[in-house]
Amino acid sequence: MHLQTMYMHRLMRPRKQPRKTLRSDARALVEACAGCNLRLAARRVTVFLEQELRDAGLSVAQLGLMARIAAAADDTLGALAHRTGLDQSTLSRNLRTLEAQGLVEIAMVETDLRRRMVWLTETGARRLEAALPLWRRAQARLAERISPGLAGRLACESELLTTG
Repeated sequence: MHLQTMYMHRLMRPRKQPRKTLRSDARALVEACAGCNLRLAARRVTVFLEQELRDAGLSVAQLGLMARIAAAADDTLGALAHRTGLDQSTLSRNLRTLEAQGLVEIAMVETDLRRRMVWLTETGARRLEAALPLWRRAQARLAERISPGLAGRLACESELLTTG
């Protein structure tokens, strides 16, 4: 009887909560933070794609920027900045690198000298076209490891964060 009473007494005692520490809080943040986890995933995907595309002579960022330029009807820097999610200064820095390589051309809009527009040069269009088969192969290999539509869904759904 005494043993049974001791056993019941132990079960009825409230369990101690794990001690809250900076380490446990930090671990919870690392496991749950969308921003931290998406940045980690983006870095890993970027490293993978950079390795796959090294023969194209373009970084993933350059390839994506050139593709956005080629795909859009609106060639102003403001519209491109909006489509890429980059601020004007970051976009301008990236474009200057492409311009120095002769891959894009940047010019003032004749009717409004405050606005600039950008387009691929012939060399840029050829470079983008040559990179596409490498990109397709890289995408196929990536799809073997990660759900193919996941990145697109994240990009679309995250747009809601910018619209307020």
